[in-house]
Amino acid sequence: MSVKRVFLMVLDSVGIGEAPDAADFGDVGAHTLRSVYQTGLLDIPNLKKLGMGNIDGLDFIGKTESPMASVARMTELSRDKDTTIGHWEIAGHVSRSPLPTFKDGFPKEITDKLEAAFGRGILCNKPYSGTAVIRDFGEEHIKSGKLIVYTSADSVLQIAAHKDTVSVAALYEYCSVAREIMSGEKYGVGRVIARPFEGEAGNFVRTAQRRDFSLMPPEGLLPDAVVANGLECVAVGKISDIFAGRGFTRSIYSHSNEEGMAVCSMLADNDFSGLCFVNLVDFDMHWGHRRDAVKYAEGLNAFDKWLGGFIEKLSPDDMLMITADHGCDPGFEATTDHTREYTPFIMYRYGMPAKNFGTRCGFCDIAATAAEALGIEFICDGKSMI
Repeated sequence: MSVKRVFLMVLDSVGIGEAPDAADFGDVGAHTLRSVYQTGLLDIPNLKKLGMGNIDGLDFIGKTESPMASVARMTELSRDKDTTIGHWEIAGHVSRSPLPTFKDGFPKEITDKLEAAFGRGILCNKPYSGTAVIRDFGEEHIKSGKLIVYTSADSVLQIAAHKDTVSVAALYEYCSVAREIMSGEKYGVGRVIARPFEGEAGNFVRTAQRRDFSLMPPEGLLPDAVVANGLECVAVGKISDIFAGRGFTRSIYSHSNEEGMAVCSMLADNDFSGLCFVNLVDFDMHWGHRRDAVKYAEGLNAFDKWLGGFIEKLSPDDMLMITADHGCDPGFEATTDHTREYTPFIMYRYGMPAKNFGTRCGFCDIAATAAEALGIEFICDGKSMI
């Protein structure tokens, strides 16, 4: 059942209920989609037609008697709830050990190396909300020239700088330097993230020029296999950053869901053979972490409206897959970080019988399914749903 193109879309953080091991992560009771649904604003007719409400645990959305697509509820096997680890598992790799996190900030051994390499001091060095950290340290950063370095519950080192104090290009260079320092089993965080911001004191805002510098992924993931088989592999959004640029024939950065969807529409109109791997980040970055369920609902509604037109562009030789990498429940008050949740999986191809695969064990099943759909050999921990 070989197809010409697979469009694999990750709706960043659209979790669908606490995972079996949610207690290990402090996330009992988390349910991103339910929190969004409870706003009363969710209007997703196209996702419903595909069968979203038929997924285990999502009957509150409303089941469809004759869904257009096959569906499943996905369980993450990797011992983390991070964007990087989630995407790597979607691409076929299960991470048996979590990446390092720093709940008390980075140790002096690391901060000394960072300051020496930067030629600048650092501020904060704590787990912090990205919007709060520029509010609390932005003025001091501008006056002193020190870089704002912080982390979160995830395996990240983030560097924030005002674009008039440190150019965006210079900030990217500092992040590249930090990426080299944050290496090895002890300190190898999943991502070093550049967080430029602008504005005046009391009204600082982050710009859309975020950039992720990821740990080099394990060898032999789905994008590697696609390229090795002579097909195109196109990264849209922050996908290329998540995989440290490896395994893609083209990378198209987008700075919002709207831009990412526009790129997907453009690619659907173009002729290529292979995989289009997409991340739509606004659900996580703008609405999940900021615990804004209303905006989250509006964002899903906008995606759903666009989705109807996108499906019409697909030929019988195309396959569409929609999933997520973790949760970020806007109604979960215990933390503003990611939440350990099941994720949805929707698989559509014109004329393909719709099946409900129940609850699957491993995001890696998605990689195995995409590889079989494209007709390529690929060995991973997952099992195909075709």
